[in-house]
Amino acid sequence: MHHTLALVLILLTAVGCAREESASKSEDGGKRLEIAVIPKGTTHVFWKSVHAGALKAAHELGNVEVRWKGALLENDREGQINVVQDFIAQEVDGIVLAPLDSTALVPSIANAKAAGIPTVIFDSGLADPAVTVSYVATDNHHGGVLAAREMGKRLKGEGDVILLRYNVGSESTEQREAGFLETLAKEFPKIVVLSSDQYSGTTAIEAQNKALQLCNQFGDKLDGIFAVCEPDTVGVLGALEQEGLAGKVAFVGFDPSPHLIEAMAAGKIQGIVLQDPVAMGYEAVKAIVKHIKGEQVEPRINTGETVATPENMQQPEIQKLLNPAQAD
Repeated sequence: MHHTLALVLILLTAVGCAREESASKSEDGGKRLEIAVIPKGTTHVFWKSVHAGALKAAHELGNVEVRWKGALLENDREGQINVVQDFIAQEVDGIVLAPLDSTALVPSIANAKAAGIPTVIFDSGLADPAVTVSYVATDNHHGGVLAAREMGKRLKGEGDVILLRYNVGSESTEQREAGFLETLAKEFPKIVVLSSDQYSGTTAIEAQNKALQLCNQFGDKLDGIFAVCEPDTVGVLGALEQEGLAGKVAFVGFDPSPHLIEAMAAGKIQGIVLQDPVAMGYEAVKAIVKHIKGEQVEPRINTGETVATPENMQQPEIQKLLNPAQAD
């Protein structure tokens, strides 16, 4: 009798386990992969477009669930580290991360690797590529080069300009800043950089306040200004409007939003360097899944960069990048 009872219990347990296992499998019989996608922040249009690309890849792959979570503010290093640690504890299958800080996130990603969880980095680089599978991003240095060339063209090769930096430790924007300054020095020696050591901070309000200080300091001399990301660009636009300089100063920004597109149509912005955030989210999720399945992944995947201007903004390929899909 005891033997029979034991056998029944074993059979019941086996059935329960089988049911549990089948629940975690997708319709095509493969294991459903849980991929954590961690942006730098969650409020800006750019990240919503990255999210849309990640979801598109998951939908196409068919057995992938995107777990989207990021800190609210783009300067919350601790918050982002905690999100990574939480996903490691939850034993996700892979991590896709836009690191807020190129060095501060290295230990967390090393922890993930030690736990057998691979990571693909996107948008902004990590100081130690050895702990990651691949880096999916714009060539940010080239984005800065394009911004400098647009500025040089607008100013006919001479004038006084300002570079407003973004945030210390943000590798993507540091590359843009370097590309801009190097190209001006090399290709436009008559353009003088009045200021290149000021940081906007991570919100449009902080950027506007910093840009107002710079306008007050250099306003009568100012011929051009380069802002290196979306909140930075929105803030500078607000300052130029407040000071009556919008449309009078050659202004090149980075990353679009509906407000910035309107401003460009009105001639207040002469150029916006465009990335492809949808492609970034899409390629990053595809890369991590490929790696998990044992396939070869390129260590660097470039998603492209281009410049929108008031003159070319109606072209279909520019329109697509100015108004990328967004996740709800």
